[in-house]
Amino acid sequence: MTLLLLHPQDDVAVAAGPLAARASEPVPGRGPLTVRADIPAGHKVAVRDLPAGSMVRKYGQVIGETLVPVAAGEHLHVHNLGMPADPAARLAEPDVHGGAAASPDRLPADLPRTFLGIRRPGGAVATRNYIGVLTTVNCSATVARKVAARCEDDLPDGVDGVVALTHGTGCGMADAGPGWELLRATLAGYARHPNLGGLVVVGLGCEVNTVAGLMAELGVDGDLPVASFTIQDVGGAAAAVAEGVRLVRGLAGDLAGTTREPVGVEHLVLGLQCGGSDGWSGLTANPALGVASDLLVAAGGTSVLGETPEVYGAEHLLAQRADAPGVGDALLDRIRWWEDYTGKQGTSMDGNPSPGNKAGGITTILEKSLGAVAKAGGAPLSAVCGYAEPIPRPGLVFMDTPGYDPVSVTGMVAGGANLICFTTGRGSVFGSRPVPTVKLGTNAELARRMAGDIDLDCSPVAEGMPLPQMGRQVYDLLLEVASGRRTAGEEFGMGGEEIVPWQLGAVL
Repeated sequence: MTLLLLHPQDDVAVAAGPLAARASEPVPGRGPLTVRADIPAGHKVAVRDLPAGSMVRKYGQVIGETLVPVAAGEHLHVHNLGMPADPAARLAEPDVHGGAAASPDRLPADLPRTFLGIRRPGGAVATRNYIGVLTTVNCSATVARKVAARCEDDLPDGVDGVVALTHGTGCGMADAGPGWELLRATLAGYARHPNLGGLVVVGLGCEVNTVAGLMAELGVDGDLPVASFTIQDVGGAAAAVAEGVRLVRGLAGDLAGTTREPVGVEHLVLGLQCGGSDGWSGLTANPALGVASDLLVAAGGTSVLGETPEVYGAEHLLAQRADAPGVGDALLDRIRWWEDYTGKQGTSMDGNPSPGNKAGGITTILEKSLGAVAKAGGAPLSAVCGYAEPIPRPGLVFMDTPGYDPVSVTGMVAGGANLICFTTGRGSVFGSRPVPTVKLGTNAELARRMAGDIDLDCSPVAEGMPLPQMGRQVYDLLLEVASGRRTAGEEFGMGGEEIVPWQLGAVL
């Protein structure tokens, strides 16, 4: 079948492969349609005549408004489809997206409920065993990276790696206000993360975000070995690298021989992320991840959806699933904050889809969001939390993050996510050390072209594989990775440059 109609009320069908002008293609339940122009795979075709100003539906939901009259068979994209002129029109449709979530009493009998984790002395469970080199300020970033690089190739069994936890700020900023609070919350979240078995904190010595102040505020578990110093105190950059290497190697020796043991999936906190999305994202990888997320939540685990600008237009679907009125209200409050924030910056929420998203068939933020929320399956929304805040457990949680992948995942990891699953259609090479990132491909061409970066090809869903079957494959893969199986990105060494705290406030 070359045209996919995703909902009986839809005004568009999706091209399953490239379509040639003047070809006659069957539309499920509607008969043949003459295609009026060459249309790339994953893009939309109008299945009926649409006057200018028509609300256009995909997934049974509004994705935009026609800018000009569009005839049946025409390519529907950025040249003739835009955001609705009436903002309320995007929310006027009933909830018809997605299916029923898994529940504990309907879980498959053979569903794994345990994985091989690393139990920390304080009771937390890790999926990896890293030593972190955390910087207070951008000025100490080079030293931290050199320390990590010199130690990575000489680690004992049981230690997965050394990661430089660097960032671009820490000075030239006020020591109060939203920017300060976000930075300190993010650094503290990484310092506390169960995937760190040891920590070295490196400062310059004259920054606003001082080592002494950060150490006093970190609140790390007393069982976590922590050391700190400043570059100025030890005598410069070269001396600082030598000191950092000495400290890291000492910690590595203490962690040698760390073993894994069976633990329940209630210890998994899964971050749900998509990047480089395309027209297939909402049809294959995202809903497959949604099935896996539902299985995890029903089995007692936690899933975290973020990227607030990328649920815009689908927030009503999530709010309707809130298990308490205050939860839905909290989500809608964050949407209103983002509308105000983007307006003050002279842009709009529809500025989110990237050129790559559009080349892959996504036209508006509404369409992108409707595909993105499929990652969260159908489980009830149990909580909404702020950026880098400790993630409430268990259940499906929403964290307020930007849509930019490194910033979003940084917040999730700081909040306690110990596993990330990342869907991509255009081809992302994202990593998130010290947390493993499992990458799902949305289409077969991508999975072939970037085979060294994709852990699982979800395109069989578009070819007829039942979604629950693919979702179970994703779930099983997630538990294997949580148990120590290295992802494609880990094999390459990806993930050391993607730590990007959300930066708000004035740069002074």
